[in-house]
Amino acid sequence: MKKYLLILAAMLTLTVQVNAQKKQTDDRGYLVKVGEMAPDFTMTLTDGTTQKLSDLRGKIIMLQFTASWCSVCRKEMPHIEKQIWTPYKNKNVVVIGVDRDEPLEKVKTFTKQTGITYHMALDPDADIFGLYADKKTGVTRNVLIDESGKIVFLTRLFNEEEFNALVQKIGKLAQGN
Repeated sequence: MKKYLLILAAMLTLTVQVNAQKKQTDDRGYLVKVGEMAPDFTMTLTDGTTQKLSDLRGKIIMLQFTASWCSVCRKEMPHIEKQIWTPYKNKNVVVIGVDRDEPLEKVKTFTKQTGITYHMALDPDADIFGLYADKKTGVTRNVLIDESGKIVFLTRLFNEEEFNALVQKIGKLAQGN
């Protein structure tokens, strides 16, 4: 009997340890927090090239998690193009739309429809998305990463006040503040 109790106690301890190691989401479904290093990954861009996030260190990076079926994403993308990508693309800022769960041709059509010129990456099984947020939660989300690889700003959905704060943060980072 003691042997079974010891085994049961060991199993319960292991279960508690494993559950403690699982990342908890915040109230917006994020698994990451401002101040943490951005999880690294390799992505395939719509032009067929691959890019590792960590290879972009030294640049200010904005990841926009998006999808063609997301009406809020479609509303936000022209603002990203006009207020972030166009004014900051020559100031050490990289914007990459990470399209969740869609094939290449659909993403290319989506890019053309929205009129954006920043890079788009494929995330066919939402594995990249899953590094940053619970896969059960949705897009649109923006993750701003500074030159050292740390997350410095997170947005969810398209709230103009929050978006304007994101634009201001990018401006400060681009100026070296």
